Amino acid sequence: MVKGQKVYLREISVNDSESIEKCFQNEEIMYMTGTRNLLTKEQIKEAIYRFKEDSRYDFAICLVDNDQVIGDLAIMEVDLDNKKAMFRIALHGLEDCGRGLGSEAVQLAQKFTFEELCLNRLELQVYSHNIRGIKSYEKVGFKKEGVLRQALFMNNAFSDEIIMSILLEEYMKKLQ
Repeated sequence: MVKGQKVYLREISVNDSESIEKCFQNEEIMYMTGTRNLLTKEQIKEAIYRFKEDSRYDFAICLVDNDQVIGDLAIMEVDLDNKKAMFRIALHGLEDCGRGLGSEAVQLAQKFTFEELCLNRLELQVYSHNIRGIKSYEKVGFKKEGVLRQALFMNNAFSDEIIMSILLEEYMKKLQ
């Protein structure tokens, strides 16, 4: 477990599938993440079991006050040779957006990545229409590196896919 002020991260379990299923019932969340496929609770449970066999770390984001699951995040494609990994996060309800909970969860994921896994680079992709997400990532130290132009066609519009990352040295500077 990685604990912050408002949220903590713990290993995800099949008991979290009901909360995860909420994401697939919200059109805005689906659009922000570029998700097209709706998953059933059973498919989510199967995915959680499958993830445990991959080179990834999946966490539930929980509120410190009441242990409620409000989101999930993953550190994926862990490449120990090159000391890097990919990152993704989803808050399960819009009511939890804009409260700093996601930003704190991302900072906890950075702590785990750099201090526990001893990696050098954490990378993510975010769509250009997800302004709130981009601002949140920049706030916690991610830097824009590149753009895959018009990489997503959803809701009758193209969006760019923005590649962002944070390096160990940048993370360490934030701690000073």
